[in-house]
This record gives sequence, C-alpha cells and structure tokens, in this order.
Amino acid sequence: MGRVLVAWVPDFPVIAVVADGVPPDEPVAVVHRDAVVACSPAARRAGVRRRTRVRVALSRCPVLRLIERDLAVEMRVFEPVVRHIEATVLPSLEVIRPGLVAVPARGPARYWGGEQELADRLVAAVAELGHPARAGVADTVFAAALAARTGQLVAPGTDAAWLAPYPVGVLGVPRLTEPLHRLGIRTVGRFAALPEAKVLARFGAAGQAAHHTARGLRSRPLAVRATADEHVVSRVFEPAETRVEPAAFAAKALADRLHERLDAAGAVCARVEASLELSDGRTLSRVFRHEGRLSAPALAERVRGVLRAWQESGAPERGGEHGMVRLTLRPERLGAATGRQEALFGERHTPEGLERAAARVQALLGHRAVVRMEPGGGRGPAERIRLVPFGDLDTGRRAGGGPWPGRLPAPHPASTFGSRRPARLTSADGSPVALSARMALSAPPAAVAVEGHGRLAVAGWAGPWPVLEQWWEPGRARRIARLQITATDASAWLLVVEHGRWWAEAHYG
Repeated sequence: MGRVLVAWVPDFPVIAVVADGVPPDEPVAVVHRDAVVACSPAARRAGVRRRTRVRVALSRCPVLRLIERDLAVEMRVFEPVVRHIEATVLPSLEVIRPGLVAVPARGPARYWGGEQELADRLVAAVAELGHPARAGVADTVFAAALAARTGQLVAPGTDAAWLAPYPVGVLGVPRLTEPLHRLGIRTVGRFAALPEAKVLARFGAAGQAAHHTARGLRSRPLAVRATADEHVVSRVFEPAETRVEPAAFAAKALADRLHERLDAAGAVCARVEASLELSDGRTLSRVFRHEGRLSAPALAERVRGVLRAWQESGAPERGGEHGMVRLTLRPERLGAATGRQEALFGERHTPEGLERAAARVQALLGHRAVVRMEPGGGRGPAERIRLVPFGDLDTGRRAGGGPWPGRLPAPHPASTFGSRRPARLTSADGSPVALSARMALSAPPAAVAVEGHGRLAVAGWAGPWPVLEQWWEPGRARRIARLQITATDASAWLLVVEHGRWWAEAHYG
C-alpha cells in the first residue's frame, strides 16, 4: 500500500486576503454560504471559530470584518508556494485546495531519508515563504489530512485504528452524522464496524464511500465505459495569447465542455489537470483535486486563479513575445455519477439541465448574473425583497411579517434603486433643506434634484418619518428619516436623509 503525505497551511484563506491588502492585525473572517471558513488570530481570540455561523460570529465579535471567499485569489496566492515546493523538495504534487497539498510519500521519503525527514523538509520549505505549515503521513489522503492538523505520522496499516476514536462528524457527510447519532453511533470506529452491505442499503453511495474512509480504505475507482483520455478538452490560441482574461474565458468554455462529456458518459471526476503550452516550448501544469464532484464554475475559477499567478511570475509574459498557444483540461480518477438533487428555488427541486444552464451563465457573466428573489423584512421598500445568487444559501433571512415600526405603508414605489442616488432638496430661496433633531424641516421644499433626472419643482410632500435601527450596536446603528416628494410633472420620489445628506431611494409612477 502506498503512503501519502499531506501538508496543511492553517487559515490559508485569511493569509490570501491579507496578501490581497487586508490589514493582518484586525479581526477577519473569510466566509462562504453563511459559515466561517477561516479566521484571523484576533478573531479567534474573540471567540470566532471555523464553521461558526456568521450571525453567531458577529455576536461574539461585533467589529469582525467579513470577507466572502474568493478561490481565484487563494489559488493565485498559493501558486508561489506550490512552485517553491516543486523546486526544493519534490517535483510533483496534488493541490487538494489552496493551503492543502498531497504528495506520494514512498519514493520521496526514500530519497530524503525517511517520512519524518520528508515532512520536516516540506514544512521548512513552506516556512521559507513566511507561512506556518504542518504535515501528516498515512496510508490514505483523508487520514493524512487529519494527521496534518497535529503533525502526526500514522503507522502503515493502522489508519482504521487511528481514525476510530474520532467523532463521525469528521467524515464530512452532515446528512450521515445525524442519523448515526440517533442510532447511538458516535465514533468513526463504531461506524466502520457496521456491515458494508447494511450501510449501502441504508445510506446509499455516499454512506458507502464514508464507510470506506472510516475503514482506512482507498477510494476504489468505479468502472466507467470511457477512459479519461477520451474526455480531454483543449483550446488552441492562434495567434498566441498574452492576456489572461481571454484564456480564462476559454477555460470556462472548456470546463463546460468537459462536464458535458462526463455527463454523457455517466461519470464524474475527482481530479483535473490543467496544462498550458507556451510559444517558447515550455508547458505549465497544475493538478486540482476535489472531494466529490468538481463543478464547471469551480474548475474555471481555479484555472483562472492559476493563470493569473503564472502571468504574474512572468510566464506567459504580459504583452511580451512568448504567449499561450494551447490550454488543456484532462480529467483523472473517473467515477460513476450517482446523481444528486438540490434545492434552487425554496423547497422545490430543479432539473440538472436548468442548474447547468444557470451555472454556465454565471461562469460567463459573473456570480450574480443568476439570482432568485427572497422575501424579507425591513422598513424601506428596497429591503423587502432580496436577490440571492444561484447556488448560495439565503444568509440574510428575516421574517417578512411585523411589527416593523417606521415601515412605509402602501402604495409602494413602482421601482427601487439598487443603490441610493444622490439628491438635493432646496427651498424657495435656493438654500438646502435640512432636518432638525426634532424631525422638523428647516424650510418648505420648493425643488428637488435627483442624479440623472434633472431639477424639478415640488408640488407637495409628506413626512418626514424617522427610523432608528440597531441602536444597540454602535457600529451598525442607523438613524434616518424618509420623505415623500411629488413634483409638478406628476412624478414622485421617496427620499431618505442620513447624516445631513439627501438620497433618492425609490420612484413612484
């Protein structure tokens, strides 16, 4: 049985955002789908932990800075680490995700004098770039990744016994953990002792794969009719391309084609090699590993990040003579597709064809190009409907009912603005109309000017209506007032004043 070494850089998503310009000493949390992925030491001292819900994290650290995870940035920052490892320790490795790499340990361990020596050299190589790292060795990738958290070397043939005391939650299958707990099975060892046939009948293919992991078995590739080489997709650039964005756009199309071929064969891939041929004869490559299905948008995002990292290192040269001539995606470790069913619109389930089409539009036009509407609570008209990107959880869920003191009654505006537009409200003598602390206007409004709509004479107004929100949180408290204005051309506006400035929030008619 082969041995696997896994090197782990703790909190690498935070390291990536710090490298992207975020101050390193402030409490920062990188989040994805309403959960904390990684947090800075300052946030950890305040009680924030990985997998903590965003709302809980903010309650523990009100000044916490939340940053949405960006895999392209993480891959770009991690690429120099990968190149340094390849140049100083061993020539080939697999990127499981930014901050986590796996390498076959047997051959390199013989060269360096043992597994412990190999692990020490790998950790030292990462430390040379200023990143703390830990390494673990085991018979399987899963056990080695878990061992890397404590820097352990698991003896050959003992993965199952070493994993046995861990809680079943470490297997990473939430839908499996709860029913096992109800059955009184709380450790990996007790789950591994169950008959495989019973696990397959009760929990399906996902449960069987987790059972193999618990028993310290390698993931056995299932038989598929086509070989991986039959699914290779590539794009030739004529003339050679020296810009990243056209190549990244081609990567999105290649990822879609790759998954279309895999779907037609009833297969999924766990690893994909992206290789880039340059006009000077060099070939750059990177292997991406994904536990489970590697979606087309996720693959395209990873390739885009690596392309940018390669260009920043000078290969290919930006605007130089040596450009990109061919980009190739090659799937590895194919397995049979077991199917899936996910909710896109509320509790209703959507066909995979619709999900693929939505993901394709997102890959071409951006993450927010496909959204769904979710009702919510709020006092302003723009707050009552939220647009949630396809594939994301509704992280801002709030009850749409009341009471909401200060909420504007019907009739509702015909249109709201995505962002408030600057406005100016003036009196008859041309001086700005202000609002006092007692909610009184300094003078009757005579004219209103909204950015993009010119200056209009005021025919009438209603209000103001004060709103004081989140007064218990000094950093997020908001004190505003709203005013309805009717112009002489029969148009009407909803204005809001905050910190002495007027803004147009919505338009009637």
